[in-house]
Amino acid sequence: MALLFIAKDPNTNGTQCPTAWVDDEAQEIVVQGWKAGDALLTQCLESGSIPDSEAVVKLPIRMVPAIREACDVADRLGVR
Repeated sequence: MALLFIAKDPNTNGTQCPTAWVDDEAQEIVVQGWKAGDALLTQCLESGSIPDSEAVVKLPIRMVPAIREACDVADRLGVR
C-alpha cells in the first residue's frame, strides 16, 4: 500500500487528531476523525443502515482544505 499523508487538523497539537491520506494502490481517501456520538449516529441511521464494516466519523470543517487536497492528489494519480 502506498499511503500518502496529506494533512492533520491544523488546530490540534499534531497527535491523535483528524488526519487525511490517499492510498493510491487501493484507490481510496483515508480519514481519521472523531467517533460519532449516539445522537449523531441515530440521525445518520435515519438515512439507512450502517454495516458493521463501516463507521461514522466526524471531521471539523477546517479540514475541508485537506480533504480537497486529498481529492486533488487522487485525481492527479488517476485514481477512479
